Amino acid sequence: MGVLSGIRVLEFEAIGPGPFGAMLLADMGADVVRVDRPVAPPAQVPRGPEAVHIDVVGRGRRSVTLDLKNPEGVDAALDLIERADVLIEGLRPGTMERLGLGPEAALARNPKLVYGRMTGWGQNGPLAHSAGHDMNYIALSGVLCAMGTQDKPIAPLNLLGDYGGGGMLLALGVVSALLHVQRGGTGQVVDAAMVEGAAQLGSLMWGLLAAGHWKEGRGNNLLDGGAPWYDTYRTLDGQHMAVGAVEPQFYAELVQKLGLADAGLPKQHDRGNWPRLREAFTQAFASRTREEWTRIFDGSDACVAPVLGFAEAPLHPHNRQRGSFVELDGVLQPAPAPRFSATPSALSTTAPRRGERGAAALRDWGFDAQAIERLRRQGLGFADAQQPEGA
Repeated sequence: MGVLSGIRVLEFEAIGPGPFGAMLLADMGADVVRVDRPVAPPAQVPRGPEAVHIDVVGRGRRSVTLDLKNPEGVDAALDLIERADVLIEGLRPGTMERLGLGPEAALARNPKLVYGRMTGWGQNGPLAHSAGHDMNYIALSGVLCAMGTQDKPIAPLNLLGDYGGGGMLLALGVVSALLHVQRGGTGQVVDAAMVEGAAQLGSLMWGLLAAGHWKEGRGNNLLDGGAPWYDTYRTLDGQHMAVGAVEPQFYAELVQKLGLADAGLPKQHDRGNWPRLREAFTQAFASRTREEWTRIFDGSDACVAPVLGFAEAPLHPHNRQRGSFVELDGVLQPAPAPRFSATPSALSTTAPRRGERGAAALRDWGFDAQAIERLRRQGLGFADAQQPEGA
């Protein structure tokens, strides 16, 4: 059933971090109903023969459709809000207010509601109403400057802003606010901003910088590729190994397994000789294949691991034994995490089509047949799993 079983989440259609936060809640057992537009926005419509999209992030939901530009649709949304524990929206600041669904209206109908708001810049500030994407938010947070090559910053996919500093921060905020409600507190707004979440993820670096142990610029520090014993190396077959031998005992094991214990290498923290040390590691790793090095380092404390591709990661023995990846309707994807001993999480359903399984969701949320029919007249679209979409 999941640790969040019994928690009702109303998610308003968006892209990126909001849906990811809702996925985390759904994975942990929350009953997530997504309010979709009746028709997909143009930006979300796949284009061309190669534009097929499988929505892993949308798993675990049920869907209803609603035209929020229609006053009756807004009334229907407020009826749903009245029965929800959590609302999640990821629109630009002020949009929900203009629709009549902002925090003031929602909390008036449901004083214990946790109103989760996911944006890049936050609900206020000079940039609050400006467009942006993950790269823009992490750029302003200060952390992008430390990632990439010495020539230029390179964003780590959209993991740091959208998901780590966005969706996960939102999920934490929502669960914390739910705990406050369950302890007798009131509902409230959770303002999750990716620019702030990304900055929080870089807290260690701010501490190192203040202590004089971090230098601005890339490739000069312990964790940014500057240290030769915290980097990736190309193998004989063109693959790569990841090395993270920070502590002296781990570093010693790295050097020994590379066959360099008697090579007269400079000391680990002799920065002036890091280029020489890196060249020795480069030559050593280039002498064997990734598979060979994996066997050599397997089970050791040298902190060395093969760099696996997306298709390879689920096949690794460690991931297979733990069940770190699962298959749902033929799609391989990460399993729910973290793990709970008493209330384990589990995948339930793939991402719904617009309105799919919506009728069952309404019944589960306590709407009787008369109320469901009234919602239908107000423009709410929904279907049972066995019925055609939109029925």
